[in-house]
Amino acid sequence: MFDRRGTLQARAHQGLTPSRLRVARGVALVIGISMSIPMSAADNGSISPIHSVRQLADIQLTEEQEACHNAIVYRESRFDRYAVNGSHHGYYQGKSEYLKGKPDDVQFYWYWRYVSYRYGITEYDEPDYCKALHHLRVKGWQ
Repeated sequence: MFDRRGTLQARAHQGLTPSRLRVARGVALVIGISMSIPMSAADNGSISPIHSVRQLADIQLTEEQEACHNAIVYRESRFDRYAVNGSHHGYYQGKSEYLKGKPDDVQFYWYWRYVSYRYGITEYDEPDYCKALHHLRVKGWQ
């Protein structure tokens, strides 16, 4: 079709322009379906803080390494974050002022790096706490 000036005007095919009512129905349908699907446990994020090195070990380590880790912490500090023995501080009795009064996660990952460097890692890419515990026992410390 031409307008008064002789310019061709294009009109969209009526079958290709969805009505607002159909679009609204489609959106409502998608929202309704998505709200009726139950969320899985993985979708529920957690921001709850870690309350102890035991909890961190339980989350991060295999059972064998967790048992060795907990034996070390019990021998070193009886699970006391503020334990002091001369110049040694914290759960792991590290000889570093840095550890003095630090939160559990900071101390845990400090010791994670220390044990990984000194005693190696397991096949699961975790520090070999069992080698570290063996070393403590052989030396007769504690």
